[in-house]
Amino acid sequence: MKRVIEVRNLNAGYRRLQILFDVSASFARGKINVIVGPNGSGKSTLLKSIFGLTTIYSGSITLDGIELIGKAPHEIARIGVAYLPQTENIFENLTVNENLRMAGYVLERDELDERIEEVAELFPVIKRYWRRRTGMLSGGERQMVAMAMALIRKPKVMLFDEPTGGLSPKIANEVISKIVELRDSMDMTIILVEQNAKKALEIGDHAYLLVSGRLVFEGGCRELLKHPQLASLYLGVSG
Repeated sequence: MKRVIEVRNLNAGYRRLQILFDVSASFARGKINVIVGPNGSGKSTLLKSIFGLTTIYSGSITLDGIELIGKAPHEIARIGVAYLPQTENIFENLTVNENLRMAGYVLERDELDERIEEVAELFPVIKRYWRRRTGMLSGGERQMVAMAMALIRKPKVMLFDEPTGGLSPKIANEVISKIVELRDSMDMTIILVEQNAKKALEIGDHAYLLVSGRLVFEGGCRELLKHPQLASLYLGVSG
């Protein structure tokens, strides 16, 4: 199985506050890789470390063999990683069209037009509200626009940080379905941090359980769901 992102012996945090301790993980191509754990366990910090947004004390993070540590977020984006934070992931004062064009500002006009057409097929909300300011959209619609923006540059890897946070169960299910579609239709590598651990593990392929900044489990999602102690103790689901 081809590994796209390799994290080795990572120690990271924010300035002097260390959050991750000796974390190693391999994220496979064309799979949904789920990171779960209690609040404050370091899940989002791991995503931010991959995208160059934390202080790295030691370790290695590579994308197809290219070392990411030391690169700025915009450099990491250009070589194939897209990061979708839970909040502040769109420009609310701009229209849907303007948001998409901002996301693809490095592309040539013709290529950008083509990419917008492609993501519009995945996310019908784009055509429906083309000239509407995104701040006027519902939470679920804004999240779809944010996902479309992240896809404009055809990333190899998508980092999702709590994509269903604050959404109704119905809309949250729609967002999760879109993530599954990205894996199945685009063979995309997805690294997913999700508040609904049970739902994420049900649709994911490989799981990583972080507790207090340390990796305590790596294996199949269903294996973790059925684990007699870990699922109940750390995730609040029955094994």
